[in-house]
Amino acid sequence: MMKLVLMAILALHCLVSQVHASDTVSDSNGHLWFTYVGDHPFGSSPWGIHLEGQARRSEMGDEWQQWLVRPGINYTLSPTLQFSAGWAYALTYRYGDYPVAFEFPEHRAWEQVVWKMKALGLEWQHRLRLEQRWIGEMEGSGNDWNVENWRYENRLRYMLRTTIPLTQDKKTYLALWDEIMVNFGTNVSGNHFDQNRAFIGIGHKLSDHTRMEFGFMEQTLQRRGGAIWENNHTFGVWFMTQWPFKAR
Repeated sequence: MMKLVLMAILALHCLVSQVHASDTVSDSNGHLWFTYVGDHPFGSSPWGIHLEGQARRSEMGDEWQQWLVRPGINYTLSPTLQFSAGWAYALTYRYGDYPVAFEFPEHRAWEQVVWKMKALGLEWQHRLRLEQRWIGEMEGSGNDWNVENWRYENRLRYMLRTTIPLTQDKKTYLALWDEIMVNFGTNVSGNHFDQNRAFIGIGHKLSDHTRMEFGFMEQTLQRRGGAIWENNHTFGVWFMTQWPFKAR
């Protein structure tokens, strides 16, 4: 099964490269992302809260690219299987050589399943997420812009992640993951492939419940309509915790 997953990801990379090569309009950017991810169980209960916030900066931190908050509810069925659902809000700014006309908001409902497994001597994590998206379409002039319509789309996301220990105590490790996103629905035109994110970085466990990761992510993104491709070279810092909320 693991070989099939790896072969599927390789095939998707090849497909993206072929489609991208046929497009002559591209935009290359340098980004800096700061991310907090918290999955907080209620003591020994299978229920918990997911809290996430991201500050994404363009021009290597000089300007805003996007900020996002993503709260949710977790249900842990077993040590290897977890279900989650929640809401998200994102605000995207103008950036790059081909910026949008004006910044725009987005609301999302999301549902996901995370499955952990061991293969090839490593621990692997599969994450499948479904999103229902309401994207603000802006109209106006000058500095007076307003949401005139909420465009509805669906997006399916799949991430494969693993870590490789770098120290004997396994507190420091190499983190590797790849995530592909695909749009679908009647309002999607020209960009059924949305984006791919490939990450490599160094992680360190600060405690039994918290860790930090620093690394580089290459984001290949096809803009709405399919006419513009972005190659975003992104440096990121992730702070992740699973500190439990204990009842008094």
